[in-house]
Amino acid sequence: MATITASVYTSHVPAIGAAIDLGKTHEPYWAPMFAGYDPSRRWLKEHMPDVVFLVYNDHANAFSLDLIPTFAIGTAASFAIADEGWGPRPVPAVAGHPELASHIAQSVIQDDFDLTIVNRMDVDHGLTVPLSLMCGQPEAWPFRVIPFAVNVVQYPVPSGRRCFQLGQAIARAVASYDEPLEVQVWGTGGMSHQLQGPRAGLINREFDNAFLDRLIADPAGLAAMPHIDYVREAGSEGIELVMWLIARGAMADTAGGKAPRVAHRFYHVPASNTAVGHLILENPR
Repeated sequence: MATITASVYTSHVPAIGAAIDLGKTHEPYWAPMFAGYDPSRRWLKEHMPDVVFLVYNDHANAFSLDLIPTFAIGTAASFAIADEGWGPRPVPAVAGHPELASHIAQSVIQDDFDLTIVNRMDVDHGLTVPLSLMCGQPEAWPFRVIPFAVNVVQYPVPSGRRCFQLGQAIARAVASYDEPLEVQVWGTGGMSHQLQGPRAGLINREFDNAFLDRLIADPAGLAAMPHIDYVREAGSEGIELVMWLIARGAMADTAGGKAPRVAHRFYHVPASNTAVGHLILENPR
């Protein structure tokens, strides 16, 4: 059977992708942030999955305000890189896993979660920046990817509780797939940041680090936090953190298994006008 071996959590700041693409990773501003991902790239080489189920939010590239699915799973064999207004990022196209994606969709929908099935879509920085941070600049991504887009742009957005429970349903789906694949679930977005209005540039270090603490030790309790707390404490775009709860819900301890091992934790301010958070959790073998 397929197995979820680990979960990865990371910000997906677009300026990070630009810094990589333009060769600025060693500049004084960026070097400390990228250094925080050096252990992650080494870890990934030793724990390379067959498939990454990557939770992110589309930034009006695959979906416009005309059509906004709450949860959308990409079931295509490949996904092109979106042109976000300055040309597509110079990164490889994303190879999907239609069989596993379709199986997860079937299982999760029968588990009473409504998903939008997407057979063609371009993927933007929300998905490609995490891949670049973890993999560097390869000629091809070293694993297949199932894109899973969550609406955290247009209210109403899903609750943290719903996201956490969805992660548990995804774990059940993966465990019922009859092929010995190693799967990782990545939750992306966040941490505290606001892009507009009087609080533009808001960063809340205390909230961010408390969120990481609870994500590790009290995910079910964290899942009960209401939207207003995210917005008040982490800024309007801080609501992206609910996507991390999908990845956390997919870990073994949320279904009675052993607690995960913290393989790496990192926090850095600033990157563009945001706080960067990063965490890797391993399921016990």
